[in-house]
Amino acid sequence: MSKTVLVVEDEGAIREMLTLVLEDEGFEVVAVADGHQAQAALARRAPDVILLDWMLPGVSGLELTRRWKGQADTCEIPIIMLTARLEEDDRVRGLDAGADDYVGKPFSPRELLARVRAQLRRREVNPTETLEVDGLSLDAAAHRVRADGQRVDLGPTEYRLLHFFMTHPERVYSRAQLLDHVWGGDVYIEERTVDVHIRRLRKALEPYGRDRYIQTVRGSGYRFSKQV
Repeated sequence: MSKTVLVVEDEGAIREMLTLVLEDEGFEVVAVADGHQAQAALARRAPDVILLDWMLPGVSGLELTRRWKGQADTCEIPIIMLTARLEEDDRVRGLDAGADDYVGKPFSPRELLARVRAQLRRREVNPTETLEVDGLSLDAAAHRVRADGQRVDLGPTEYRLLHFFMTHPERVYSRAQLLDHVWGGDVYIEERTVDVHIRRLRKALEPYGRDRYIQTVRGSGYRFSKQV
């Protein structure tokens, strides 16, 4: 079955171009012009990936990202934000809101397709794997994380990051290495992106006292360790 991409873009020419490029690659495309239409499309069917423009009439793409990442039925859908806002602070705001990737306008169709495929690949995790470290468990079959039996709500990128850390404990990884292993070598984003998602992962684990496992090694990167 072909994968479905929801395109949310108010500029007709860009929306049409994205639809043609994606359909030529075998994707099923649902293209809408604003947040209201996007919400209606999500209610009908959950897509595999969302391409979301930041500047939309009415509700902005940033607000839609926060909304969808905060809802149980949509939080795991990868969101690639499309925008002409290329300042570092804007990129960080988009990532902090929950976006999984960030593509600046103008963009090449080839690069965009690579990023869509990368997001789809990252959703594929060993479906039978269960990991546990000191009461913190990751059930890949259910795509669920628990701490002392309590469910921990994570976004898809934080889930992949925790999965990588739990399968590679005690070793220090630089930001560049984490980008390669967790995001993939075909995604062209800045190393600061890692810091954003590390903060979000720690915040999710903090109520359960497990944020201390995600350790900063000054001048080197990050590691997952029970040792203080």
